[in-house]
Order: sequence, then structure tokens, then C-alpha cells
Amino acid sequence: MDDSMKKYLSDILIAIEEIEAFLGGQPKLFDDFLSDLCLRRAIERNIEIIGEAMHRILKVEPDVQITNSRKIVDARNYIIHGYDSLSADILWSIVVNHLPKLKMEVEKLLED
Repeated sequence: MDDSMKKYLSDILIAIEEIEAFLGGQPKLFDDFLSDLCLRRAIERNIEIIGEAMHRILKVEPDVQITNSRKIVDARNYIIHGYDSLSADILWSIVVNHLPKLKMEVEKLLED
């Protein structure tokens, strides 16, 4: 694995860890997320970073072993270009359903 690939994977991992820190290690509650605009914006930004880093990874290693890698880039594009129709439900789904698996896959790639 080349250095740029390691950097992009590290960027993804850092963004996921920041999202986890924003949630404070507490049980994830949608109502808390929904009522906190700063939290939502911070999570949006980190998902944008994750998507951009994945885009760069796919340029270097199109066959990277990350589940739904193209959908991760698509989510970033949707957040940026569809900002006016982005629902909190979509962001919450990404945080709760997809980031834990992504974190495990990125950590495994960085270990290898």
C-alpha cells in the first residue's frame, strides 16, 4: 500500500473517530442529533471528508476492499450538491448503520 492510500484511509478513520467523539460515547439518540444543529453540521462535514477520501482511494485502488465504496462517494456528493434536500434521517442512518462497518474495514486495511 502506498503512502497516499494510507493517508486517505487515515483521513477516513479520523473523521469517523471525530463523529464518535461528537456523540460523546453515549447511546446514539436520534432526538439529540435532530435537536443539535452544530452536531448535524459537524457530522455532515466529516461524512463529506470520508466521501472525498474514498473518491481519492478509488482513483488509486479501484478494487479496494471496502463495502459500498462507490456509495460512500455518492453520499458525499449528495450532501454537497443536494444540501437543500438532505434529511437528518439519511445522515443518522449513515452514522448508525454504515460507519461502524466502515471503521472496521479501514482499520483492517491499515493493519495489513
